[in-house]
Amino acid sequence: MPTPADRRRHALAQPPVGATDALAIAAFIDRQWAESGSARNTLDAYRRDLEGLARWLGSRGKALVETDRATLFDYLAQRTQLGYSGRSNARLLSALRVFYGQLLRMGTLRVDPAATLEPPKPRRSLPKALSESQIEALLAAPEVSEATGLRERAMLELMYATGLRVSELVTLPAAGVNLRQGVLRVLGKGSKERLVPLGEEARHWLEKYLHDARPGLAGKLAPLHLFIDGHGAALSRQHFWARLKALAAVAGVDPGKVSPHGLRHSFATHLLNHGADLRALQMLLGHASLSTTQIYTLVATEGLKRLHQRHHPRG
Repeated sequence: MPTPADRRRHALAQPPVGATDALAIAAFIDRQWAESGSARNTLDAYRRDLEGLARWLGSRGKALVETDRATLFDYLAQRTQLGYSGRSNARLLSALRVFYGQLLRMGTLRVDPAATLEPPKPRRSLPKALSESQIEALLAAPEVSEATGLRERAMLELMYATGLRVSELVTLPAAGVNLRQGVLRVLGKGSKERLVPLGEEARHWLEKYLHDARPGLAGKLAPLHLFIDGHGAALSRQHFWARLKALAAVAGVDPGKVSPHGLRHSFATHLLNHGADLRALQMLLGHASLSTTQIYTLVATEGLKRLHQRHHPRG
């Protein structure tokens, strides 16, 4: 089976570099070595990048000195779509600026097509959220007749109800819970504190955990953390991740699609789907910038598009 790298090479594979472009590249490399003393590795990278562009242009009947900014942008855009990394495109852009800048100084070109060129931004990946039915199945997976199962149910309910980061969940102090008021006091990124409402279901399961499971897990100790193992120590993120994967399998949800951060994404997406305000969601998630929260509006929009396509007569 071809690898992503094989597919990229095939997609951009073009005829050999034309004689005119080959001479232009060779002359550029020679001048760059003589004038700037560039390292051999740098010169080799310049040559590979320019030859790749020359082959792509050649298949379109153009030469390196005949191209323009829009065409160079199209080439970068195609590379981005094929999965070339931002670092790879940045290196290519550097080669283009040096190459065309040199031609401009020599008078070969009157306009530098790479002077104001910026690489296209890769499409921002959307957070992966579980459906509401998948969440329900996952929440019901722990065996709540056991202390550890009751603890897991409380952790899952709390994560889905509050959108906590997994690091915030496992380090949450017992003193940070106020069941009477139904809120958590969470210390997030940058040591910023925020109050997060629990919700009735999470409050119910947290109360059961505190009453029926945690005392037995703590024994004679007085642990600082809310969620603890059988020795009274705080659970690790790795432990919670492993248990989440196991519970996903029990729930019939693909474990490969489940992660602690996925629960946070599900919390945010489902709130937006049910009409939550973006500013309120920002506060609940503990985002410093609203632009970070706005990614979830894209998730909601994608969901609406699928709904329209599925049900509209002209979808």
